[in-house]
Amino acid sequence: MAKPIILASGSMHRRRLLEGAGIAVEAVASSIDERAVEESLGDAEVTADDLASILAEAKATDVSQGFPGRVVVGADQTLELDGVLFHKPTSMEEARRTLLALSGHTHRLHSAYALVRDGTVLRQRVETASITLRPLTPANIGHYLAKAGEAVLGSVGAYHIEGPGIRLMDRIDGDYFTIVGLPLLALIKDLEAEGALDA
Repeated sequence: MAKPIILASGSMHRRRLLEGAGIAVEAVASSIDERAVEESLGDAEVTADDLASILAEAKATDVSQGFPGRVVVGADQTLELDGVLFHKPTSMEEARRTLLALSGHTHRLHSAYALVRDGTVLRQRVETASITLRPLTPANIGHYLAKAGEAVLGSVGAYHIEGPGIRLMDRIDGDYFTIVGLPLLALIKDLEAEGALDA
């Protein structure tokens, strides 16, 4: 019997996706500082999808040190609008500014994962989805934030597609799981290929 995979994340959304798929999982949050990793790249021209992949690998590699022989999944998601990278809002005011910036525009979400065992990367993948938000007024945004609450601070776009955030959207192009933050269909295939899942 395959041992539970290790999810190098504190994200309940990602853990629930895996558990919902019948995958035994243990969640162990990585201790890496994402912004420090980003700053360490200096002037290197790193795209938003490359950054998602770099962070996913860094998280998985960090956690794998404590779990010899186990398959560790690291994941990360980045958001870009017209070449500008967004980070998770740290306050409701910042969430409001994020939504104002995204209002009426199409942004891209890059969701990456890395499979690591004993510090060695086994497989990596990045998938991208595009989301267009409806034109939003400050009143629309205020009403939404009051309804959604501080849960929006856990999302780079200040919304959750599986919650009231869906009401902000005009168009979605891409896989649901990529939008939520874990390209699950590809991940399952990779876990099976590595013998990390029971038949």
